[in-house]
Amino acid sequence: MDSPTPATAAPTPPPDLRTEAQEALRALTGRADADFHDGQFEAISALVEERRRVLVVQRTGWGKSAVYFLAALLQRRRGAGPALIISPLIALMRDQVSAARRAGVRAEAISSANPTEWADIEEALDADELDVLLVSPERLVNPRFRAEQMPRLISRCGLLVIDEAHCISDWGHDFRPDYRRLRDLVGELGAEVPVLATTATANSRVVADVAEQLGTPGEGAAPVLTLRGSLTRDSLRLGCLTLPDDRARLEYLVRHLDELPGSGIIYTLTVSAAEDLADLLDRPERRVRAYTGRTDAEERAELETALKDNEVKALAATSALGMGFDKPDLGFVVHLGAPSSPVAYYQQVGRAGRATETADVLLLPGREDRAIWEYFATASMPAQADADAVLAELGASSGPVSTPALEARVDVKRSALELLLKVLAVEGAVESVRGGWVSTGASWSYDAPRYENVARARREEQQAMLDYERLRSGDPQQCRMLFLARQLDDDTAVPCGRCDVCAPPWYPTPEAAAPSAAPEAAHPTGAEPAADTSRDAVSRLLDRVGVPVDPRKQWPQGLDRLGITAASGAPLRGNIAPAERVEEGRALARMSDLGWAVPLRGLLRVDEQGHRVDASLTPAIAQRVVEVLADWGWDRRPEAVVGIGSATRPHLVRELASGIARLGRMQDLGDVPTSSDATELFGARNSAFRVAALWDRFVLTPELIEQIDALKGAPVLLVDDEIDTRWTMTLVGRLLRRAGSGPVLPLSLALIS
Repeated sequence: MDSPTPATAAPTPPPDLRTEAQEALRALTGRADADFHDGQFEAISALVEERRRVLVVQRTGWGKSAVYFLAALLQRRRGAGPALIISPLIALMRDQVSAARRAGVRAEAISSANPTEWADIEEALDADELDVLLVSPERLVNPRFRAEQMPRLISRCGLLVIDEAHCISDWGHDFRPDYRRLRDLVGELGAEVPVLATTATANSRVVADVAEQLGTPGEGAAPVLTLRGSLTRDSLRLGCLTLPDDRARLEYLVRHLDELPGSGIIYTLTVSAAEDLADLLDRPERRVRAYTGRTDAEERAELETALKDNEVKALAATSALGMGFDKPDLGFVVHLGAPSSPVAYYQQVGRAGRATETADVLLLPGREDRAIWEYFATASMPAQADADAVLAELGASSGPVSTPALEARVDVKRSALELLLKVLAVEGAVESVRGGWVSTGASWSYDAPRYENVARARREEQQAMLDYERLRSGDPQQCRMLFLARQLDDDTAVPCGRCDVCAPPWYPTPEAAAPSAAPEAAHPTGAEPAADTSRDAVSRLLDRVGVPVDPRKQWPQGLDRLGITAASGAPLRGNIAPAERVEEGRALARMSDLGWAVPLRGLLRVDEQGHRVDASLTPAIAQRVVEVLADWGWDRRPEAVVGIGSATRPHLVRELASGIARLGRMQDLGDVPTSSDATELFGARNSAFRVAALWDRFVLTPELIEQIDALKGAPVLLVDDEIDTRWTMTLVGRLLRRAGSGPVLPLSLALIS
């Protein structure tokens, strides 16, 4: 058998481009009858023959990757340089490289998953032995890649592809600062280099923004060609079922998961919810596994393969399993909690039913959804004061400053600081170099109107998601697929006739699923009814006792810069002395947990001015405290209880501490008082600044020290309303230990993070 013709060979030209492209399409798909969808060849022709800049907005599964692989192959046959594809996810890269090689396209990827292969890939590029290189947008920030590889890639680039192009736009539902660098990259390419941007989730505002960023330089240049198709998906059967609480939602999933077709994805809004759900649903005969941002790269690849091969019924996943995952026969997508926008929801449900006649999509919204949306919305928006502080510190530094060192100089949490640095780098104010970050000296101003408009758009998207949940049957103009399409400004959509608004619910409803009051004779084997089984399984999850709270073991960097030193004047760095640490603690629940997070959010609420409400314990939460204490399993029972003096919830903390002391017959030592000027701790968000804010906040009175001494080293229970950074417990516990107490056991109602 003859060996395949290399992609860079110059065969006898076929009669026309369409014939050549169709032959390549059939090699790519492995199907002799494959033909182009509407718009695919038009995009390829514009790229190869006209060298245009093209934006393709088409539904998931339409075949956008076929367009750019075939365009890259045809360009190479015509003597062009290799194509550079910017791809957002490692999962997408793995699939794309495999697909490209099937068509004879020599493709490789550079990502965090294959650093040992980078040198070989770079050598292949230098030898002109690659047709396609896939890289993540984060690679564009890497100083070495930017200095050594980017100039060569730009000079030889035959085609630039920006996949999931909605990420370029901060109006997009999944905006990523690193993607904004692509505007600069596009600007560095000559007008003769074709550029393709693709997405399935862009409304008109995002389309206009992306098209503007792709604009071809020079007078008389052809405008960006936008090819936009219908975004409706005939295979999807959409539904939304509102249940009263987490217990009902989880029981529903336990009882009905096996009725969903094939294998699929169950999306959750938080990592802990995904992990809890996987534990609940997993069975030896029906596997369900968790897939989150905490899952390492190697395990992610294994889980993706297991789902593709139908070795698991479902992956309980956060949005970490999103763009790039491709399983054409994915049978269902369920959401335990709604994403914050219909566009993001459309993107996730689009994973299902790409190559099947039908796939089931069910939304199970939760009461906690809005609080989670608000948290993520505020966490992702850079603040002007933070940006000014970062620029001031970098401007005053004589050399690069690492992110940990910068964190000790500005009061910004690590995750928010990393996001802010990316935004400032994209806008040219700072630069990542070997050793850290430096100021470029370029002028920069905070675009407050733009960020306000983005925040307003996010709020509108949240309201639209609530409107989607409230759609009801009876109105001939209402339809779930129609609603989603209109959110994407697709005016070609018509009612689908399949969703639970167009037709009766296709999924079991609680009334239809309720167990009948059948006599015991209905279960001759003595088997437990399914409803009871699901109820018990959910109860074991929701009623489990306590969440461990790991103690802080190291001081944060940079405390000396903030004037915080040991009593001897020595800097505080490295390990916290073992004799001054608290022990592993307990919280009733995480605020992101299923079940108990809802009543805890009600108890630990804030008012309209953002101040914490000082409420009283409810009987249910008080009983929960008793259960946590009874199940703790400490080596030696504590003999005393002390509360942490609170400026915001003094009544609640005192009620909690005194109640435990009375019930457990422990000595009540009162509260560790705060200094006279203690107020709510606004700011002080990262570890170094938090320690500095707390350092002189608490004092031990002579009476309290005398009581501690009288305990002769017995363990002490240290009580607070909530634990967030863990530094309050750490520093108050350190005071108690230095005053002579025995082991300090922290207890709080909620673990915030």
